[in-house]
Amino acid sequence: MFTVAKEKLEQLGAEITTREIRQQPELWEETIEGYQTLQTELAEFLAEVRKQAQGKRTRVVFTGAGTSQYVGDTVVPYLRKHGNIQEFSFESIGTTDIVAEPQEYLIKEEPTLLVSFARSGNSPESLAAVEIANHVVDTIHHLSITCAAEGQLAQISKSDANSFLFLMPARSNDDGFAMTGSFSCMTLGALLTFDQTALAEKQKYVATLSSLGKEVLARENEIEKIVELDFERIVYVGSGSLSGLTREAQLKILELTAGKIATVFDSSMGFRHGPKSFINEKTIMFGFVNNDPYTRDYDLDVLEEVRGDEIASGVFAITQPGERNFSGDKFEFAADAQLLPDGYLALAYVMVAQTVALLTSIKVANKPDTPSPTGTVNRVVKGVTIHEYK
Repeated sequence: MFTVAKEKLEQLGAEITTREIRQQPELWEETIEGYQTLQTELAEFLAEVRKQAQGKRTRVVFTGAGTSQYVGDTVVPYLRKHGNIQEFSFESIGTTDIVAEPQEYLIKEEPTLLVSFARSGNSPESLAAVEIANHVVDTIHHLSITCAAEGQLAQISKSDANSFLFLMPARSNDDGFAMTGSFSCMTLGALLTFDQTALAEKQKYVATLSSLGKEVLARENEIEKIVELDFERIVYVGSGSLSGLTREAQLKILELTAGKIATVFDSSMGFRHGPKSFINEKTIMFGFVNNDPYTRDYDLDVLEEVRGDEIASGVFAITQPGERNFSGDKFEFAADAQLLPDGYLALAYVMVAQTVALLTSIKVANKPDTPSPTGTVNRVVKGVTIHEYK
């Protein structure tokens, strides 16, 4: 798909999605450039957030709906280890949860920074979550990480003294149905903002990511061979930030095939506790393998177990090489690359998952750019009634 002529991709209904997956390594480089431009202002904003907390730890709530929520699910485990946990606590809560039951998720007396992720910034829940947080929480600030400068969320952020706008590269505002570059850029933007790792090291991470992303594009034929297997179900498992990533990976399959392929996601260890029942002879399983040696053992254990069961159509590790490696089939990145921590590694791994979803969509005769044939699911959610909160 990444070398097919534009005209052919248009005939397949896949030109937009293919292009938007392919351009991500370039967008990641643009994202860190944008971060460096805003770094001083952003640091001053976060310092003011901490100052107004008056010695209390500020609650950082990452929020969004669907894929935008899964950004928070992916970054929170990493930031609980590498963020400023003395002054910030990190949580991921969907806008859909906040809007439906504010009192169960927002705490009036706790200083809060609401970090809103949004591709378009026009989803009703995104806007309502900001308004409700302003109503419920005494000391509230907002950081909007969004892809559309003209979106309502970006416009609100520009006009609010307690808000800061971190705008992603223009091309990350995906035109396709499924969020691809928007997800990976917003994930990277959040990591760059809150990760306490030195900038020079973060620059190395992004350079490595760009290289790994280009490797996915060059080795698409290996992913295509996996998709040629006889399957009707897909499983994604992982640990830490890669556990959060499994939600986004399975959603891409669900969206781009319009539900023709059944999906399950779980943590590597949690998968045995019931969800493993999902596996039959028409199932392929992917494991996102962590580079932390301790965690890696658990990721590999479950893959080896399912492989040994000899039931699934295929079991595959998505991995960088380590001291211990999967004995079965794998998409293994080149050995000469820097080993990345899971928060950043998620961006390279998601490109593999996006490519699996793209190729599977074509396999089941769907159109990735417009995968919902009935039109009941839309690029920007419709049909939501926001009720007045009193």
